[in-house]
Amino acid sequence: MIASLPMYETPHTRAAHDIYWQAIRDTYGRGPKHLSRDLDPHDCWERHDLVLSQTCGLPYRSGLHASVLLVGTPDYGVADCPPGYYRSHFIVRSSDERMQITDFAGARFARNDVRSQSGWAAAEQHLIDHKAGFSFATNCVDTRAHRASAEAVSTGMADIAAIDAVTWALLERDTDLTAALRVLVSTAPTPGLPYICARGQDPQALFGAISKSVAGLEPHIRAALMIKNIVHIPASAYLAVPLPPTSG
Repeated sequence: MIASLPMYETPHTRAAHDIYWQAIRDTYGRGPKHLSRDLDPHDCWERHDLVLSQTCGLPYRSGLHASVLLVGTPDYGVADCPPGYYRSHFIVRSSDERMQITDFAGARFARNDVRSQSGWAAAEQHLIDHKAGFSFATNCVDTRAHRASAEAVSTGMADIAAIDAVTWALLERDTDLTAALRVLVSTAPTPGLPYICARGQDPQALFGAISKSVAGLEPHIRAALMIKNIVHIPASAYLAVPLPPTSG
């Protein structure tokens, strides 16, 4: 059996994630002693012995939904979003004088992963929704991580990136990286990063175990994880979000 919670783990939250997982495991009554951290998340999500993991909305709706079970969605209390929802922030250098998203036509975009909802799909959908008339797919640098995208913008390797709002809050709290950056504009809210399990697990029992575990965490652990609760967001809400029109 394996379990992983890869999406918001940083050096500052690793110990809190371990405590959180132990609480879930003890309450659920099964699962590995330790979180798996040495597997590619996309490989982990496909495992038949997956007890629990957290995935991204884009991989879930583009294929995972057919092979895994949806457990629930953690609520991180993202401002101006319904419970369990989140959004992306377009971030640019503080010194960049451009003030509108349309000013960045032709700019270099730092993309964490073409399979990312917050770092790619949300950005492209924002351009469509606001009739920007261009795509960032023509000039991307792939960074493999939100933090690396922020670093690429801060150093001038890229001009703009879309950063998960929860990740941005963690970067603001735990690093000095955001000092040289600013939020240009934010995307529309979409369902947040869901917890999933393999078929053969009990998603309702897992939901209850997670809910009880969150409530029982010491306040400083819950604060470290920024988690408020777990909520039910139906699979249909994830599947209704458009797929990005291009993969770059």
